[in-house]
Amino acid sequence: MPDRAFSLPPALYIHVPFCRRKCHYCDFASVPLEADLVKRYLSALKREAERELASWPAGWEVPSIYIGGGTPTVLEPEDLEEVLAVAALFPRAKGAEWTVEANPGTVNREKLALLVNAGVNRLSLGVQSFDDDLLSFLGRIHTAREAEEAWDMARAAGFYNLNLDLIYAIPGQALSTWRRTLKRALSLRPEHLSAYSLTIEPGTEFGRRAQAGSLTPVAEELDLSMYRAAQELLGEAGLKQYEISNFARSGFECRHNLVYWCNEPYLGLGPAATSYLRGVRRTNRENVGEYVRALAEGEDPAAVREIATSSLAMAETVILGLRLISGITWERFANRFGCDLRDVFAERIRRLTGAGLLEADERGLRLTSRGLPVANRVFQEFLP
Repeated sequence: MPDRAFSLPPALYIHVPFCRRKCHYCDFASVPLEADLVKRYLSALKREAERELASWPAGWEVPSIYIGGGTPTVLEPEDLEEVLAVAALFPRAKGAEWTVEANPGTVNREKLALLVNAGVNRLSLGVQSFDDDLLSFLGRIHTAREAEEAWDMARAAGFYNLNLDLIYAIPGQALSTWRRTLKRALSLRPEHLSAYSLTIEPGTEFGRRAQAGSLTPVAEELDLSMYRAAQELLGEAGLKQYEISNFARSGFECRHNLVYWCNEPYLGLGPAATSYLRGVRRTNRENVGEYVRALAEGEDPAAVREIATSSLAMAETVILGLRLISGITWERFANRFGCDLRDVFAERIRRLTGAGLLEADERGLRLTSRGLPVANRVFQEFLP
């Protein structure tokens, strides 16, 4: 039976691949800011948008827009305005969520006003820590005080839906230090907070240090203690955990990310951006120069294409849905695929519920409190 999600209009993601400098843990597709390359990127981005809009179905309106990076706010105001103009080419649903990522040290009153005036209604601020020594260790370009100043500027500009990104399990970070960072973050009264355990990726500065033996990851026990501390402190402050790493006040859950976690369609524009449309997943060329060249010469910017088979789509829908604290409902799966999740994955569900990692009831399937910290191990069980 065809995947019924194919008919849904996609969320829109735009990748801005520029940063002032790369953080030591970052493995995202980003390059140093260079004026000429920015101009060529903007031209290519507009061409890619026009390619997509040429076959855009009548009546389709994007439910959300997310501009990420890199660091979108590292752009000069006139260049940032061009990115916003590309996003505005796509018809938007009434009340659509429009998020832009920003970093302290790259925002000012002019840029924030530009975002608000364009219709951006959600800002995601990458703070990562309120400890200056740890910020320096991570390779961040700002201090804790500058992060608070950026937050205050965003509030003054009119942002009433603000996300704050934090990282924990940083080598050298104590549990007490992490708890102080959480409390300082909560003093800002964010509507949404994302807390991610540091992953040391190959090819990053931290990856090279780890390979050389000069950097040791945090012990699993401490990592888990920090995760539990986030659950405790954020929950007490009224930020409800709705996904493995995400907490929000009621009504402020990130609608764009919910599209991903529900495995619904999305369109990605820009270098390295991924799209999932009509059962086809494609990823653009990561190299900015290659992305620009392909579009300048009228070529498809995609480097990889993959057709999602029915079995893969089902597995991904379960894996992504289990990231949500509420899990995945039997009804949603059946409505989408025309079959019963309990039949398709019967043996795996039996084994994982027996191990205390999943729990099932009349509504659906979800991770247990024991399963949340080892979610990736659970997800592997559902891979086809």
